[in-house]
Amino acid sequence: MAWITGSAADRVGRAIAKRFAVRGYRIVLHANQSIEDGKRLAKLWNDLGIETMLVHGPIEDEACVRNWIDQIMARFGRLDVLVHAAAVWEPMTLENTTSKLVIEQLMSNTLGSFLCSQHAGLAMTKQSTGGAIVLTGDWAIARPYQDFVAYFASKGSIPTLTRTLAVELADRNPRVRVNAVLPGPVMLAEGTPDRTQQAILQECLLQRAGTADHVAQAAVFLAEHEFITGVCLPVDGGRSIYAGKIADAIAHPSLFN
Repeated sequence: MAWITGSAADRVGRAIAKRFAVRGYRIVLHANQSIEDGKRLAKLWNDLGIETMLVHGPIEDEACVRNWIDQIMARFGRLDVLVHAAAVWEPMTLENTTSKLVIEQLMSNTLGSFLCSQHAGLAMTKQSTGGAIVLTGDWAIARPYQDFVAYFASKGSIPTLTRTLAVELADRNPRVRVNAVLPGPVMLAEGTPDRTQQAILQECLLQRAGTADHVAQAAVFLAEHEFITGVCLPVDGGRSIYAGKIADAIAHPSLFN
């Protein structure tokens, strides 16, 4: 069975949950604010024959996380996959970024990732078959853009957390693996101007938009591959390795004369 945090709202987490459901996994959805959406989705999937349950609450609350693990184990008797897709972000200029905002981002994106992975991972170590954890980072921690300094500070921990947990959990049970996906821009915010969308496309080496399902495919791959652990996989259309022709022209103007 697979537990996907941040999967109630119709965003990347839900796409990941759908991918696992299609592959025959029993599903645990998670909601924080989108509880009614989660209830409706859980009922729909149960009616379709996909055994599904919903947990809800803040991922940074350790008591909540412990309770969720207890509920999952009581219902299913095991936990095979955790995909941690829950996250928060808020654009803010550097001048207006407060310590409160930084702490909120760190609590949710960093501490929440740690707590869910810690408790799910330790439960997996007690299973003879182990399990797999897939965290969600962000490609742009390598090339950060402006006005998201608190967000990038929190997401910058994901690669280190991935490698550290991979070492810690495999030492306890070598069948437990931890990896991460680093998505590029997918599911752009509603109201994003066409001009901005086209600019994002032009910056993509593959010249196409990323989708939530691209991230979901990568999450399934990492969860099911038995010989990959401690890896952070960019799912970004090449954005992390290619800055575009304009940047090339600045570095090598003779190429574009």
